[in-house]
Amino acid sequence: MTQLESALSGKVTPQMRRVAKDEGIPVQLLREKIARGEVVIPANRKKIKPKICGIGSGLKVKVNANIGSSQDKASIKEELKKLKVVVSAGADAVMDLSTGGDIIKIQNKIIDQTPIPIGTVPIYEAALKSISRDKNILDMKPDDLFAVIIRQAKAGVDFMTLHCGINRESVNRFKKQGRLMNIVSRGGALLAEWVVLTKRENPLYERLDEILEIARTYDITLSLGDGMRPGAIADATDRSQVQELIILGELAQRARKAGVQVMIEGPGHLPLNEIKANVLLQKKITDNAPFYVLGPLVTDVAPGYDHITGAIGGAIAAAAGADFLCYVTPAEHLRLPSLEDVKEGVIASRIAAHAADLAKGLPSAVAWDRKMSQMRRKRDWKKQIELSIDPVKSKKYRLSSQPKVEDVCTMCGDYCAIKISEKI
Repeated sequence: MTQLESALSGKVTPQMRRVAKDEGIPVQLLREKIARGEVVIPANRKKIKPKICGIGSGLKVKVNANIGSSQDKASIKEELKKLKVVVSAGADAVMDLSTGGDIIKIQNKIIDQTPIPIGTVPIYEAALKSISRDKNILDMKPDDLFAVIIRQAKAGVDFMTLHCGINRESVNRFKKQGRLMNIVSRGGALLAEWVVLTKRENPLYERLDEILEIARTYDITLSLGDGMRPGAIADATDRSQVQELIILGELAQRARKAGVQVMIEGPGHLPLNEIKANVLLQKKITDNAPFYVLGPLVTDVAPGYDHITGAIGGAIAAAAGADFLCYVTPAEHLRLPSLEDVKEGVIASRIAAHAADLAKGLPSAVAWDRKMSQMRRKRDWKKQIELSIDPVKSKKYRLSSQPKVEDVCTMCGDYCAIKISEKI
């Protein structure tokens, strides 16, 4: 049985026990949330990772890190280094988005070496095979795409982004509406192109029952992709985005009835004032399915700093009810991220996730901040470093400064407000 089927039958699985312990909540409460489709545990039954996590309502907000090769830079060694960096930085999950080099070999290596749940986007592999073979995605056969899904499932993938909401209806509506930035999702663009060129229905939509059977066999969590997500503030919350969300809500309902865990992916680029409404809309339309958001980025004008624009949006989205933040790195829109970029991306998203957990009053988040404040009052620098979200950077900054008095920092020195107030 899948985690969902087990939860519906009243059975508590070992994975549920692990997640409940990590979250500090009663396991029966967790089981009930899974049964309602409000929480998922991405854990391929063929290859359980050393670290698993729950994603959804009432749990700590989780962070995903994307890695993977490109046509311009395809190094297995480099991507495995990135994997180690994002795991060390505290990512809860990782996705391989490789589109260059021997992508199957790269992906298998990442799957073998990751200690955390891993996700993929199968359309990448299927489309790239067709393009490299026939120079055109037009010749991609639906069976080729399903063969990729089965291969990745057998390899041990825990969750898959499938752009099932890109169908002939949503593509036609998109063409009629028009956009400033068109489609910015790679998977969404590839499938929309295939639908237009072949004049056929998206196989991920048309043959959903087959996907559900594969997912049920391996207990893969479906991450229904937002192929029509806005890639510019000007396109936020438009008809194309909402139309796709409505379709995804219907498909999520079918997935649950088939015993398959499902979460929904969301935008994208959104102005601050529309984030809360988007989260509410997603939760309503999908019966409170876990919400997986990219950022969202709150402005288009900060290339080089988009880990910050994404963290701002992520904190607001998560405080409003989003459950899973896909990190954004400083390299977003500019290049394939470096080792430092992926670390910065994870830390920025973890700060956003923790800020949201604080806003929601999660006891573990409140306790963490309280402990840090106590150590600051004591001016216990060692404990402060240990408690920080990035101990390596905290220690580096502290050691680079040489205060004249050991128990203060070089910002205030003898004028340390904490020290003065102790006299008072």
